[in-house]
Amino acid sequence: MVDYRGIAHSGVIVTRLEPALAFYVDMLGLETDPGRPDLGYPGVWLDVGDQQIHLMALPNPDPTSDRPAHAGRDRHIALSIRGLDELKQRLERHGIAYTMSRSGRRALFCRDPDGNGLEFIETGGQD
Repeated sequence: MVDYRGIAHSGVIVTRLEPALAFYVDMLGLETDPGRPDLGYPGVWLDVGDQQIHLMALPNPDPTSDRPAHAGRDRHIALSIRGLDELKQRLERHGIAYTMSRSGRRALFCRDPDGNGLEFIETGGQD
């Protein structure tokens, strides 16, 4: 029997690291993991609780245009957070468009500078 224990990381393709880091680190507040080895291409590992997002600066094999405005109708990474209202304020201050969950949950969707979809789900109450 295989015992699935969780998702260790999600790989995200970005065009350039600088705008991606401005979004993920400077705006969202994620921290980088300095333990990333040289993998032969630029990238960064970002800590998200016990999991990670691996930013990979590589050519994107997927279409980046004509994606749905609501990232919930597209492939995306969902993150559990506390402080959804603070995140909304940060997104608004930085002019980043977002949509609220259509399921009625306290959650929102947005896209990073490369169009990758992200979902942020409020868990554990508000701050």
